[in-house]
Amino acid sequence: MHRPPTAEAEPAAELAAVRPSLGPRFTAELPGARAAVLTRLWRALVHEPLPWIAHRAESAGESLLRLRDGRRLHGPRADPYATAAYVTQVRLDGVAYDDPARLMRDLAVPHGAGFADELENSTTSLALSRAGQEPGGIATLKDPGEWPAHDWEWEQRVVDGHPYHPNCRSRPGFSVAEQLAYGPEHRPSVRLGLLPVPAGECLVSGAWPRELRDGDRLVIPVHPWQAAHVLGVSCEEAVAAHPLMSLRTLALPGGPHVKTALSTRLTSSVRDISVGSIAASAALSAFAETLTPYTDGLLHMTRTLGAATADSPDLAAVFRESPRVFGAPGEHVVPVAALTGTGLPSSPVWLADFARLALTVGLRLLELGVALEAHGQNLLVVLSATGAPLRLVYRDLADIRVSPARLARHGIALPDRLPERIRTDDVTALRRKLFGSLVAGALAGTAGDRPALRAALESAVRDLPGSPDLVALCEEPIPAKALTLMRLSAAAPGDRWALLPNPLTQDAC
Repeated sequence: MHRPPTAEAEPAAELAAVRPSLGPRFTAELPGARAAVLTRLWRALVHEPLPWIAHRAESAGESLLRLRDGRRLHGPRADPYATAAYVTQVRLDGVAYDDPARLMRDLAVPHGAGFADELENSTTSLALSRAGQEPGGIATLKDPGEWPAHDWEWEQRVVDGHPYHPNCRSRPGFSVAEQLAYGPEHRPSVRLGLLPVPAGECLVSGAWPRELRDGDRLVIPVHPWQAAHVLGVSCEEAVAAHPLMSLRTLALPGGPHVKTALSTRLTSSVRDISVGSIAASAALSAFAETLTPYTDGLLHMTRTLGAATADSPDLAAVFRESPRVFGAPGEHVVPVAALTGTGLPSSPVWLADFARLALTVGLRLLELGVALEAHGQNLLVVLSATGAPLRLVYRDLADIRVSPARLARHGIALPDRLPERIRTDDVTALRRKLFGSLVAGALAGTAGDRPALRAALESAVRDLPGSPDLVALCEEPIPAKALTLMRLSAAAPGDRWALLPNPLTQDAC
């Protein structure tokens, strides 16, 4: 299969200059990276409501797609919940493609050329991420005695990024050297800049750390990539920190986490920090703390300690407590996305127990009027010394949804300063937020395929109290963000949705 010679040559040349020892491994990882991105893209083509696909069908273990211009796409039957890379090629009018970027370019759909560039970046970045691991890939840690001691060590085990987004490792604007220097999977220590700003020019929410006040100035932590490429400043003072899986959030010495502005598009979103989110952070954090008693202590919310912005989304930072504070001695607090390699998800009993815990908490809060965006990065599980799921921790409140009507029905006061954009009484919007992140995200990604997800859900829902939300979960299609459609809809910002076959219904077997 023909591949443009420049698609992977530039990063290979950069790597030869900055880390030549990784060159052979980078080359060896490229086919697997292409398959991983192609698998995610094929899932989207089969299951998302893309306007230029006229008809879908399945036959003899294949998915067949007919485009509106008459062309036909053929590929393996796509399990919408599978995380393994099982698609090595698809055929467009009989021509085989193993390269997702080349396929997208030849599809020639609106906004496809820009998306193809992102797919190319995702593929090479993923190959680089995998090349940076020990030979044989990420280490298997089936013995809890071998588990990481630090929270950031867990986070840095997430190598492949988003389990379903074709842009799982897209990092536009980052050179190879910068990916090696800042990417968490490469396990670097990153020196955050400290930029003094006149306090009168800043908006502060919560308690800004005293050690980051300098007379009438606030000192704002700045990611070195942001300082060099966006702010154009040099920060002489710096503090060493460990990047977490979101790349722009880092663990500081002593435990707190700091989220920095990073004004580039990683996966789907530009990772700056809006002035509005800074203004609302303290009120959101205080509101979230009041919810723990309603979950019988099964869920804890990380507190926002302080947030500040110099009236710009490009220069802002948020301090949060580490989720580790909610783990007792001997317990481990693990992001759900980092469970791969522990051996826990391969146990049907463990997976059912985890699903039961997550759905109990998620549905209870949804009934109260709070829909969490509980995907594998935001949701963490507290494990016993032997690996049993005990409790949950949730972080990053910026994208939750809150129903004033449901809260009022349960006698829960709605804080005045909650942003308007997170308020909604629309039942569909509330369920999409929770089910799309928790079921189609965290649980599906942990299970790894539809049969395992179905078994876990079947076991879990038997023990849950009845409610209209539970009925919807059991009987209606599962909503999931249409991530590829969103990247191909540049003129229509905001979430777009796909409806996936429900693993619990007969027609999904």
